[in-house]
Amino acid sequence: MTSTPPPLMKKHSQTDLVSRLKSRKVLGVGGEDDDGEVHRSKISQMLGNEMKFAVREPIGLRIWLLISAVLFTSTSLMALAFPNQLYEIIFELTTTRISIRLFGGALLCISLILWNGLYTAEKVIIQWTLLTEACYFGVQFLVTSITLLEMGTMCNGAIILLVSEAFFLSITLCYYHHLGRRSKKM
Repeated sequence: MTSTPPPLMKKHSQTDLVSRLKSRKVLGVGGEDDDGEVHRSKISQMLGNEMKFAVREPIGLRIWLLISAVLFTSTSLMALAFPNQLYEIIFELTTTRISIRLFGGALLCISLILWNGLYTAEKVIIQWTLLTEACYFGVQFLVTSITLLEMGTMCNGAIILLVSEAFFLSITLCYYHHLGRRSKKM
């Protein structure tokens, strides 16, 4: 006796959709979570959505970090190798070599932080890198301004240094501000 299997019944698309939605609801997928995100599968819900951690970088951020890292590195190497010439170019005065070399060593440390920030994808590290750079430019602007007021003279190199420090500080703070803003959910 050969029995033939009963013919397969085709499910209606409407009931298939309803059962699919019911099973997704039982699994806890498809609805919004506390952060307002909709997970497509239980696996993505359990592991987390890495788009949440992706950084929407402002235009030109990586170029700015590269320019900053190159400028800090070159200035620090110049301060370490030719301390007298660096100070004389800006202030048209002479000073001790040790203070300029210490300044070069500090700049080299900041440049290493900038190089690290250039190659990372983590938002927090980039923010701390920009904050470090902004603090440097702010303190350098204040120190240069006070030094020029104490000296009573304004040479061209020092004025250019003050203007460039204010310019670099504003660009760095602008990038810091844009990176710190919360992106709107789509």
